[in-house]
Amino acid sequence: MKMANLKVKNLGGKAVGDFELVDGLFTEVNEALLWEAVKHYRASLRQGTHKTKNRKLVSGSGKKLWKQKGTGRARVGSIRTPLWRGGGTVHGPQPRSYDYAFPRKKLMGALRSAIASKLESGKLTIVDSFDVAEGKTKAYRTALNLLDAKKTALLVESSRKLSEKLYLGSRNLDGVELVLSSEVHPYDLLRYEHAVFSQDAFEALQETLKKSVSKRSHAEKQEVA
Repeated sequence: MKMANLKVKNLGGKAVGDFELVDGLFTEVNEALLWEAVKHYRASLRQGTHKTKNRKLVSGSGKKLWKQKGTGRARVGSIRTPLWRGGGTVHGPQPRSYDYAFPRKKLMGALRSAIASKLESGKLTIVDSFDVAEGKTKAYRTALNLLDAKKTALLVESSRKLSEKLYLGSRNLDGVELVLSSEVHPYDLLRYEHAVFSQDAFEALQETLKKSVSKRSHAEKQEVA
């Protein structure tokens, strides 16, 4: 199945051209892979600064409280024993990193699935440019409303086209985030309702995703299409 081309719009919401999608690149939504990508991303955000004191860190003397035998009481070696109130914690959490390796092929596959999901729901828009006369928040809010991105939106621009006007005009918009095409993550696309790409950014991202698809799998998808 050949996916239809996307309309390229301007910030006024009017169609000004067409964008050709690579056949078979954004046709499958792998929910399991998306879940893995989101899980990895959220794990890397965890600070891992939790810590409890074991018996060597809590305050208190290490002297034996009473002699081993003859008192009729249980034997105790230290006031810092975990069995007593105020003693050390056994097997408590210690500072650690929750990040783990995630294969690049899986990440690229999840990114293709996230874009395919946005295309299916009609929540992905390509604009010819993000340039406005003045880098004002009001100008970009008006543009997003005209593009039907009235709630939360992810703006994606390429690094070579990123302008100070876009950065200053979008940073104070509630529910709007600006990322580079080289840094966009599947979690970003799933987190925001609408995704707005510049034409240059989507071209760069599509080229990267095209290279990540193996020749064998790409040929199989074309045969199915």
